Order: sequence, then structure tokens, then C-alpha cells
Amino acid sequence: MVSDTQKLIISPSPHLKAKDTVGSAMRDVFIALLPVVAVAIYFYHVYAAFLIGVCLVTAVLTELLFRKLSGKKPTLHDWSALLTGLFVALLFTATTPWWKAAIATFIAVGIAKELMGGLGWNRFNPALFGRVAMILLAPIFAFVDDWFAPLATYMGSVDVATQATPLAMLNAGMEMPPLGQLFAAFPGGALSEVSPLALLIGAAYLFYRKHITWHIPAAMIVTVAVLTLIAGENPLYHLFTGGMMIGAFFMATDWVTSPFTDRGKLLFGACIGILVVIFRVGLSPTEGVAFSILIMNAFVPLIDKAMKRPSFSEPRKQTQAS
Repeated sequence: MVSDTQKLIISPSPHLKAKDTVGSAMRDVFIALLPVVAVAIYFYHVYAAFLIGVCLVTAVLTELLFRKLSGKKPTLHDWSALLTGLFVALLFTATTPWWKAAIATFIAVGIAKELMGGLGWNRFNPALFGRVAMILLAPIFAFVDDWFAPLATYMGSVDVATQATPLAMLNAGMEMPPLGQLFAAFPGGALSEVSPLALLIGAAYLFYRKHITWHIPAAMIVTVAVLTLIAGENPLYHLFTGGMMIGAFFMATDWVTSPFTDRGKLLFGACIGILVVIFRVGLSPTEGVAFSILIMNAFVPLIDKAMKRPSFSEPRKQTQAS
């Protein structure tokens, strides 16, 4: 009789080997976000740290709750819940009421992730789903804000830009901050918008670790740059404001909710870029990147079907020598 330790696991080919695990990959993305987290805490101090902490704790508790209700073991070791919580926090402004961020995290982890199949099966990016859900539910919260007023927290003064966010300023035709300052570090908008440079440093780490490829970010950035230039606007301001940087390098490149093939990724990124420009130039600029990515998430199965996946059983065509 063969002992349990001697049993062989047989599975059909191909047998692909990789040192990375889901947990290590998620942890790397978490690490890649630390530069922008540091800049956000520098500008917003305890407000940013508190909001991030609330989202991280809510994400952990939400996964434990839904896993318990479904009779499944917790999977906190894979870092997916923590990463989703961090993403949700970065999509809000520092002074967002903590209970709104907590509800968004609950929706992201509990509904968009766990109820939609769990890790690896969700159709939509969970963090963006939670953020957009709060936008769509805003009319309801307008009636219940007073109920949560006693939960409001005051942690001292914070140097928050009181004027419109850079993206709103751009849309309104207002005088913009210098491009260099906007690129390096500028306190305005969501926590993730404080420094495109910090996000690019994190993205460079993901490229180094080979967790993402250039196809989606390049397609998004080039499309937005070209279309805004045609519209007579400065493309750099569109790239450095709003959620463009975190959307292009961290959200749209999500392994589960993006296409499989390189051609599919290019099409996916280009379509997101087109939608972003439509939102920003023709519609309200608010969360245009989030809506654009979620819309295209729904088309990923069609893109994968149209862009035939490579077959491991199909021999490669041999090129003839000239």
C-alpha cells in the first residue's frame, strides 16, 4: 500500500513551474503600493493611516465572516483581503468618513470577491466595485449621514487642499499646479493620487517581479494621451491627475479581471483609455477611470474568446529560411 506521503498527484499537461504563489504575488503588489502610502501619510498624517487601518481591519473581518458563513476555511495568508482593503482606502480622500470606507471595503471583499466566486473567479475588480458602489449609493447615504454623525472622528488639523481636486480643476479650466509638482507630490484628491511618481516606483517593482506586463498600461496611457491631444488638451495633466496611474498599473492589470493574451490586453487597455477620455471630456470626470475599468471587466470573456488563447498541443509554425 502506498502511504499518503508517497501518493503522486496526476494532472494533465502542460506542467508549468513557477516559484511565485498567490500569496507572494499579492504581497508584492502590497509592497509596491507602500511608496504612495508613505506619501499619503506624509501629507495627511493620522487621517491617512487611520483610514487605511480601518479598511485593512474591515477586509480581514469581512473575509472571516463570509468564509465562516460559506463553511470555508479562511485564506488570509494569500494577502488578497488585505490588498483589497488597501486598494479601497487608496481610492478615497483622507477625510472620507471612516464608516463609508468600511462599507466600501465590506462590499469589495464580501460581495465583489467572496459572493462572486472567491479569489480567481470574480468578474470585476473588487476594490473598484466597492468604490463605485458607494458612488451609486450616495443618494441613500445622503438621508442617513446624520445617523452616523456621532461616529465622526477628529484627529487634529490636516493640510488638505481645500480647493477642487486637480482633475476637477482641469475639467473646469482652472489654473493647474506645475506639472513637476503634480507628478512628484501634490495633496489633492484620493490617497492614491498624491504622487504619480510613487506609483511608478511601485509599478517598476511589479515589472521587476514580472507580475505585470507593459501591454495594458501602455495601451491605456497612449490612448488617453493621443485622444486628449486631439481634443486640444494637455495629455500630461490627464495622465497625472485622477486615478490614471493607479488604474493603468495596478487596477487594469489585475490578473483575474484582465484578458489572457497580449493582443487582448492591448485591446482591453485601449478601450479603457477611450472610455476614460469620454468620461473626462464629455461627461463628469469623477471616477471615470474606475467606471471605465469596471465596464471593460465585463467584456474580458468576449475579448478572450475573440483573441484565441495559445494552445499547448498545437505545434509552433516553423519559419522557413530565406
